[in-house]
Amino acid sequence: MRLVTTALFAALTLASSAALAAETKNVRVTPLGGIDGEFCPQDRALVFEDPNGTRILYDPGRTVAGADDPRLGKIDIILISHMHGDHVGNAHNKAPNSGTCANPDVSVSSVPNTLAVEIALAKKSKIVSGSDMPPFFAAKLKANGGDPANSVLARFGGSVTLGGVRIATVTAMHSNGVDPDFIGGELGKEMKAVGIYGDVGLATGFVVTFSNGLVAYLSGDTGVTADQDRVVRGLYHARLAVMNMGDGFTTGPKEAAYVMNDLVKPVSVIPSHANEVGTVNGKVRAGSKTEAFIKQVHAPSYVPLSGKTMAFDANGRCQEGCK
Repeated sequence: MRLVTTALFAALTLASSAALAAETKNVRVTPLGGIDGEFCPQDRALVFEDPNGTRILYDPGRTVAGADDPRLGKIDIILISHMHGDHVGNAHNKAPNSGTCANPDVSVSSVPNTLAVEIALAKKSKIVSGSDMPPFFAAKLKANGGDPANSVLARFGGSVTLGGVRIATVTAMHSNGVDPDFIGGELGKEMKAVGIYGDVGLATGFVVTFSNGLVAYLSGDTGVTADQDRVVRGLYHARLAVMNMGDGFTTGPKEAAYVMNDLVKPVSVIPSHANEVGTVNGKVRAGSKTEAFIKQVHAPSYVPLSGKTMAFDANGRCQEGCK
């Protein structure tokens, strides 16, 4: 009897250890939106935590409540897809959950430095961007006593590996001017007066390969491109996709669903950039663009409810926080 009990205990311990090991190999994704448990118009920011502990903040936007937002924790890398204020952060929430989902309190200015730079300075993070954006961030870091080398280039067709995570940039069809308010001084005033934005090259998306093998496509703001088929799917084989679908400024629900179903073909999808109240009491709002997108996408879609962590395995399947 004692031998049977010992063997049973050992088997249960082994099974428990195997389950824990499997769980720790998942990539954890936590949205940092405007209102806990909701998907709101300004929500862009996502934190990806690699199984090795590397933490990546994607497009902090306006809903991260400054560099001391308690939800941030350790941030090793900040990914910036393009220079628009709702992605790089021209202003931000006074505090988590300030204002309402439809009308958040974004009364704290991050001009002229950007919220991304403020967070990078406080967390000693590296900012990864493509095109000609890195010199802008390097100059801002240097002007504020930071290390300009923490602005890292990842240009189309190449990649960088930081903290055991490989980061590549891919095409995004979208404008990418630097707001004159970020430039400042007389030059900034003159540019603003005539409606000219600074040129830092093309907007980008990202393909991130995590240490567990998961490949994630982060679309940034983009229209429909052939590269979503030939590069994102054909070259990188992305299994998880974060796809903008808010219409007007970016792809609408129909177009974004086409990108997912016919071009990228991921295993799982996280909708992004809805530009609307996407949920009410944590449920997808009837008649919303968010609902239209989810209904048209073939792969399982997981709404990024602020503060609700999801976990994805190497194949892009959601293993935790799935709804």
